[in-house]
Amino acid sequence: MTNSPPGTCKALPNDTKRGTLVVCFGEMLIDFVPTVGGVSLAEAPAFKKAPGGAPANVAVGISRLGGKSAFIGKVGEDEFGYMLADILKENNVDNSGVRFDPKARTALAFVTLRADGEREFMFFRNPSADMLLCESELNLGLLKEASIFHYGSISLIEEPCKSTHLAAMEIAKKNGTILSYDPNLRLALWPSPEAAREGIMSIWDQADIIKISEDEITFLTGGDDPYDDNVVLTKLFHPNLKLLLVTEGSDGCRYYTKEFHGKVQGLKVKVVDTTGAGDAFVSGLLWSLASNMNLYQDENSLREALLFANACGAITVTERGAIPALPTREAVLQILPKVAA
Repeated sequence: MTNSPPGTCKALPNDTKRGTLVVCFGEMLIDFVPTVGGVSLAEAPAFKKAPGGAPANVAVGISRLGGKSAFIGKVGEDEFGYMLADILKENNVDNSGVRFDPKARTALAFVTLRADGEREFMFFRNPSADMLLCESELNLGLLKEASIFHYGSISLIEEPCKSTHLAAMEIAKKNGTILSYDPNLRLALWPSPEAAREGIMSIWDQADIIKISEDEITFLTGGDDPYDDNVVLTKLFHPNLKLLLVTEGSDGCRYYTKEFHGKVQGLKVKVVDTTGAGDAFVSGLLWSLASNMNLYQDENSLREALLFANACGAITVTERGAIPALPTREAVLQILPKVAA
């Protein structure tokens, strides 16, 4: 690890990366994960630190698959902040959009792994650096170069990050960039469930691509059946949307476009830790989209890309932590025959 002075983490030279740029915006933090599964935070004998934050996971996931990605966000001017910026660089993610806050700390999250591999969270953000990114700190060059701009909803919770997020979306949209949205609901971070629902839906109709989970459908629709296509199409699909995806864990995913909808099977694996599975899925999809920007118009091509994305998610749950478990393209291609079998 190198302790670079604030703001001096260099982007990787462009000649080391190929393809269309995907820029991921939002939070990057440190996850503290118990060294044993199936225990509460209080019962955990020890914790292992791991880099986290959904948009950062997606950026690393795309790069690990061989794509070209960048991350825009803010960390503390502290050991953890420098470590996170270095991890992006080590994973060939352009980190020229990372800013360092001299007064606020890098965000921390303690994540418990239940016996079934599902997670529970406790966050330390009072406020953390990621919440304090200002519009004047945006790397406009990255936003203008991006073919795909990916973001979540956590960056919408507090100012000034909320206004910065909206400004970045507007800049990207004006440049003809595809907007990709994974709400990544974390109720514990919002003031109330109502605020979460309202915040997540406030930018819903601007996205070109949205990925949600079954639980998020139930939450956003006020308790409707997440498996009902009519619920999804009438309540969540909007006129500007090119592709809506619903992830179903090991059961795969459903897809909805204006012309067609269907389901792609998942891959059954031994679950160790579900952290980062959704991010790996998004990485796989956006990696495919970056090489074929009209992917959502051809159902066969889309189904192939979603099978690939499902395999990315499946591989990720077989190891602890998100970034360490994100797969290479070779690893995905190796297990794809098993999915098709």
